[in-house]
Amino acid sequence: MTSSRYNPYQVTDRNLALELVRVTEAAAVAASAWTGRGLKNEADGAAVEAMRRAFDTVAIDGTVVIGEGEMDEAPMLFIGEKVGAGGPGMDIAVDPLEGTNLCAKNLPNALTVVALAESGNFLHAPDIYMEKIVVGPFLPEGVVDLDNSIEANLKSLAKAKKCDVSDLMLCTLDRERHGELIARTREAGARVTLLSDGDVAAAIAACLDDSDIDIYAGSGGAPEGVLAAAAVRCVNGQMQGRLLFEDDSQIARARKMNPDADPSRKLALEDMARGDVLFSATGVTGGALLRGVHRTGGRTVTHSLVMRSKSGTIRFVEGQHDYQTKNW
Repeated sequence: MTSSRYNPYQVTDRNLALELVRVTEAAAVAASAWTGRGLKNEADGAAVEAMRRAFDTVAIDGTVVIGEGEMDEAPMLFIGEKVGAGGPGMDIAVDPLEGTNLCAKNLPNALTVVALAESGNFLHAPDIYMEKIVVGPFLPEGVVDLDNSIEANLKSLAKAKKCDVSDLMLCTLDRERHGELIARTREAGARVTLLSDGDVAAAIAACLDDSDIDIYAGSGGAPEGVLAAAAVRCVNGQMQGRLLFEDDSQIARARKMNPDADPSRKLALEDMARGDVLFSATGVTGGALLRGVHRTGGRTVTHSLVMRSKSGTIRFVEGQHDYQTKNW
């Protein structure tokens, strides 16, 4: 007899957290065949195809809300595509290969990334830029703010962490548009870590205890911002974002995707990812966050991060895959 307290969604979503690992593992293994070959589009295509196939085994009724683009731009994992083997309705945010250039050049921190939430709980973000700021957990609410200067944010963060501004490390993408941010951060006395690509890993790193990164700031892709928000929700960090528009057509597209909201508003963390969020990432190339795919003998070894906001659990999962018995 079924207990009246039985909650099928609760049981399903506990399993989903680990099912997601298989999805990001499949994409990472496929992309890793292209590591260092200088062919970023081929690496991305392999990751997309493997991830799409892997979703066919996941017990969800999923809709891609952050993906590879519109239907006419992407053959798979396009925005609005339905995936999954059937189950609870879920929104899906994916980046089958975050850091395509990193993979192509065999540089650190290329990842495959997936996040899930119940339907309606992810921001539908157009493929434009988003201004972002991220700090970790166990800090006073509102310790940093997009509307404050970087100097004020660094001073507030140092006070909250009971350290000097000179002890802080800011991470941002190495882009010309960040020249002033970098200069002012250094003038304030803080240090700067520059990334060539891949800001999801940097946002996560800002939230982990054993990381050297204290704050992530700057502008990057809005879809990656939603994925970062999903991860930050899982570790109880703090994040704000704001969409950056280059023309009226981008504003119109943002309004169409979120008709009930001001597209230029400052986005709180839960405006981007709310409810019970599940997140998985697998390393393609090794970095500060995850080890990359490694082949030895008849096995392929993967290293993944799995998180769930409801429980706050963070798992690092090593998979050893025997290709004599397993076929992706």
